[in-house]
Amino acid sequence: MTVVRTVPAPGVGPLSPLRRAVAGPVVSRTVAVDPANLPGDLLRLLPAEGGLAWVRRGEGVVAWGELLRVETDGADRFADAEDAWRALMATAVVRDEVGVPGSGPVAFGSFAFAAGSPSGGVLVVPRVVVGRRGGAAWVTTLDLGAVSAPPALRPTDAPAAPGAVTYDDGALSAEGWQDAVRRAVEAIRAGALDKVVLARDLLARTGAPLDPRWVLGRLADDYASCWTFAVDGLLGATPELLLRSEKGLVTSRVLAGTIRRTGDDEADMARAAILAHSSKDLEEHEYAVESLTRALGPFCSSTNVPETPFVLHLPNVLHLATDVTGVLRADGDAHVHPTSLGLAAALHPTAAVAGTPTDAACALIGEVEGMDRARYAGPVGWMGADGDGEWGIALRSAELDPADPHRLRLFAGCGIVAASDPAAELAESEAKLEPMRSALGS
Repeated sequence: MTVVRTVPAPGVGPLSPLRRAVAGPVVSRTVAVDPANLPGDLLRLLPAEGGLAWVRRGEGVVAWGELLRVETDGADRFADAEDAWRALMATAVVRDEVGVPGSGPVAFGSFAFAAGSPSGGVLVVPRVVVGRRGGAAWVTTLDLGAVSAPPALRPTDAPAAPGAVTYDDGALSAEGWQDAVRRAVEAIRAGALDKVVLARDLLARTGAPLDPRWVLGRLADDYASCWTFAVDGLLGATPELLLRSEKGLVTSRVLAGTIRRTGDDEADMARAAILAHSSKDLEEHEYAVESLTRALGPFCSSTNVPETPFVLHLPNVLHLATDVTGVLRADGDAHVHPTSLGLAAALHPTAAVAGTPTDAACALIGEVEGMDRARYAGPVGWMGADGDGEWGIALRSAELDPADPHRLRLFAGCGIVAASDPAAELAESEAKLEPMRSALGS
């Protein structure tokens, strides 16, 4: 099911939900702005509520003022959202004076990991988008039927600290989650599958109502090499780029295989060498790369897959990483490439977030995790009018509780193979929860 909802501007009465149609075309205008007039951190432009973001190393897009939202569910959640976006853009009136990736109309999206999740999928079309890329900066305004002048771009008030933060077990206790790892290892050793990625959740409660900008700013500062995102209550900083689609080229960063950092540079260099030669981690990584490459193959005329991974250094962990690139195959004489969202649907879930074989891994996840992952480990990102865009995997993330501004749910995940040890995997999950805990100030 697909529902397109129009969201009224401030001071305008509510509009009825509309299915597959809206009252009037989307009108979009993008103008260049002087980068010197923008704050160094684009996140400082966001309001306390309803902000959208996809930023890395000071570049990217931030947005606010919801104009439209496309809600989908089930196995067709990606295709239905893609169809709705194509329909909106087919009648859109677009004036783009900048012409770089991220300028023009943009939709931010987030999709559930599993087809059966009630979280479904959502595309949010904002009223204002501000972007920066290289030496270019711009502001895009959107509306239905007409468009207003660009707003003044000023930093908003600094977010307040969330106060004391307490944590409770999520679906499973620490011991219960280790039991789930043991069951997974038994299934792998019995030949039922080769690898499975198990998620672990924690519940956090803040002393003061949480301002998402507090978390986003700290994540962007501490994890500058990650893609910091905010979409419809989902916050995080992902080191894993599911794909970037840009003018017929596609790029994906695959992560699998992890070791915790010690905080001592010399010791961490030694641990990086251990990780690069770990048979357990190399096996896990090989499954993830092969899974993504196989899924991407039908869409590409050529691909480049490095023979060996490199070690990605993050403040909390070290990862084995491989950057896969490909040239997209054009569709007939029209030279139409698949949209970035269509590619995300084809790639999801990879072995890096589910396991291999995929069906067996997903079945085991449903048996042992004891929870709905919701949008954890699902695609999150943005898409432009031409279908190009960037989609990450919602890792190192948290979901806000829409009914309680003091409550949020934190997630981490670990790849399990035959050689996995439950206690070691628990320690790895703690390391992967560290970014969000630190961003909350605890």
